[in-house]
Amino acid sequence: MPHVEPGMVVGLFGGSFNPPHQGHTLVAEIAIRRLGLHQLWWMVTPGNPLKSHRELAPLADRLSACEAMAEDPRIKVTAFEKALGTSYTAKTLDYIRARNSAVHFVWVMGADNLAGFHRWQHWQKIASTFPIAVIDRPGSTLAYLSSKMARTFDYARIDEEDAGVLWQKKAPAWTFIHGPRSTLSSTALRTAQKNP
Repeated sequence: MPHVEPGMVVGLFGGSFNPPHQGHTLVAEIAIRRLGLHQLWWMVTPGNPLKSHRELAPLADRLSACEAMAEDPRIKVTAFEKALGTSYTAKTLDYIRARNSAVHFVWVMGADNLAGFHRWQHWQKIASTFPIAVIDRPGSTLAYLSSKMARTFDYARIDEEDAGVLWQKKAPAWTFIHGPRSTLSSTALRTAQKNP
């Protein structure tokens, strides 16, 4: 895990990053600015349990690509889930919390993940571990309202204007952050590479 100091506010942004793209850096910029983060960890997963691994680039390649793209020194690229031997977010967050009790964490996710969030293992536990910041993505603004997560935790949603104090809230707590959106997606980039 990246080095942290007590009292820091750290965002956790997990994903396959297969490949990383400007949409990821845009989410990072918005999260760092709006949430008041000292660091944002890009947690490059060994493999998403809900996605096919057939087109998954080797972890080392994805890490190198992320490091090349993450120019902001506050972005820390890590793949410590590989050493943990897990691809499940709930287990990863338990591990992080147990070892960093004096650090304030916020889970950061693109709105495109919200529709299927209830299919993640122990998704309600994830929502109750750390506050969650959902960053707007193209085509996801309206869909998030009908997601099972948004409906289940509607009572825990805080106003977007209060995003800067989200880290102070006891989970479950979440907000939806609007802002500039990138139309890039890893799936589209892989498709374009296969069909030049």
